[in-house]
Amino acid sequence: MSLESVMSHSTGTATGMEQPSNTCTHDSLIKIDEKAVAHGNSLRILAPIPFTRWKKIGDQLSALANASAWWLGDWLVYGEARYPERYKQAVKETTLDYQTLRNYAWISRKIDKSRRRVTLSFQHHAEVASLPEDEQEEWLDRAEKFSWSRNLLRQYLRVHRETSGEAGDGRPAKGVVIQVNVPTSEEERWLEAARRMDRPLDEWMIITLSRVADALLRGKNEITVQPK
Repeated sequence: MSLESVMSHSTGTATGMEQPSNTCTHDSLIKIDEKAVAHGNSLRILAPIPFTRWKKIGDQLSALANASAWWLGDWLVYGEARYPERYKQAVKETTLDYQTLRNYAWISRKIDKSRRRVTLSFQHHAEVASLPEDEQEEWLDRAEKFSWSRNLLRQYLRVHRETSGEAGDGRPAKGVVIQVNVPTSEEERWLEAARRMDRPLDEWMIITLSRVADALLRGKNEITVQPK
């Protein structure tokens, strides 16, 4: 998606544009849309707009927020390498949380620009940042191909660690074996569903049951299992 954001300064009178409030922390504006202007501390919708246009503005803002995490991470990585003596002080003088910035830098350092997916969020990449490079590629490819949410990617990674014999910290995973008898027709349906998610049947079963259990334990009682 193209971000048609244009930086301008609030000097003089802008035709057809609401003037910035005196409470703005910056004298610059970001033109998100002809009818929407972002100030330092607010977003102004200047006239009634249809739903589709309102949604497009939200998509642009979301893309900017996601991109800014990468921008900050890469900025920090460069600064740490270029100005090691003054780096920490400069970071402390920003208005952002120091630990958050450290996380941005760590993820940016771990995931090379060539492996980043524009279609996935920064949080998707955070989930795989601790993996070896080839596994990062594999899981990001799957998340992109099947449009996994960040939470679903996290669940699949958790199941993968459990079924591959690791608990995520190098220790052997603990587990139990559950044997069930199901009709052949159900087995075929489950196999097809697992195939579409590009996962082995056992992993697909674990993640599916875990999602239902999580929903029920959170009080979503509308999820029911009834006999046919």
